[in-house]
Amino acid sequence: MNLRKTLLCGQCFRWREIAPDVFSGTVGNRHLTLTQQDLPRLRQDPFWCIYFDLNTDYETLRKQLSALHPNLNKAAQHGCGIHILRQEPWETLCSFIISQNNNIPRIQGIIDRLCGETEACSPAAFQNGPAVHPFPQPETLAALSETDLAPLRCGFRARYILDAARKVADGNVNLEALRTAPLAEARAVLMQITGVGPKVADCTLLYGLHRMDAFPVDVWMKRAMGQWFPGVDPVSFGSAAGLAQQYIFDWVRSGASEEEIPG
Repeated sequence: MNLRKTLLCGQCFRWREIAPDVFSGTVGNRHLTLTQQDLPRLRQDPFWCIYFDLNTDYETLRKQLSALHPNLNKAAQHGCGIHILRQEPWETLCSFIISQNNNIPRIQGIIDRLCGETEACSPAAFQNGPAVHPFPQPETLAALSETDLAPLRCGFRARYILDAARKVADGNVNLEALRTAPLAEARAVLMQITGVGPKVADCTLLYGLHRMDAFPVDVWMKRAMGQWFPGVDPVSFGSAAGLAQQYIFDWVRSGASEEEIPG
C-alpha cells in the first residue's frame, strides 16, 4: 500500500500530513499517526489491518483492470499502491454530503468542527491510541436542529446532514443492509435522503461500504472519462470498477495522463 496515494486520493477527510510523510488521522474510536515505514506494524492490529484493507490482493485486481483498456493500464500503473479504505458507513455518508460543491480545506474544517476538533496536530512518531474526537453518531445529530449546526458553517448542507442522521437513526436507511443489496437498489435507498444524488450515493457505497462495483461520477470524472475513455461504460470495469475510478482520478489529477497519448 502507498500511504500517500491512499490517504490523499479524495476518499477520506480526517487524515492530515502533519509533517513530511507523516500522516495522522482519526477513525472511529481510534487515532493513528504513522509513516510509510510503519505499515508492517498495522498487519498485527486487526482494526487497522481491516481499515487499510491489507488482506485484499490489490496486485491481482490491478493486473485485471490493466488488461481492460490501454489507458486504464497506464492509470493502474501510476496508481499502484492505492487501497480502498474500509471506512465507517455513517461517517462516509455524512462526509460526502458535506463535500458537495465544496473544496477539501472547507470540507475538513466543517468535519473538524462537527467532531469538536480544534487543536492542531503536532509532528510525532508512530502513535496508536484512542480517539479524542470521534465522529458523532447519527442518533446524536438526529436530535439537533439547523440552528444547532450553524456553528459548523456548512450552509445548505445542514438540512441534508440532519435528514441523513434521522433516516439512519430511525432505521429508514439501513446502511449495513446495503453491503449486499443490488447496486441500483442500494443507490436508490441512499438517494431517499434529501440532498443525496448518484455521486454521493456511490461514494458512500464505495468508500463506506466497500462496494467496489460502485463508480462515483461527478463533472470532473465525466470529463476524464470522455477524454481518456470515450464510449466506455464504467460498468465494463466489472466488480473492481471503484478501484479503476481511483486509478483514473490519481492519473489525471497528477497530470501524468497529459504525458501520454490517448490510446
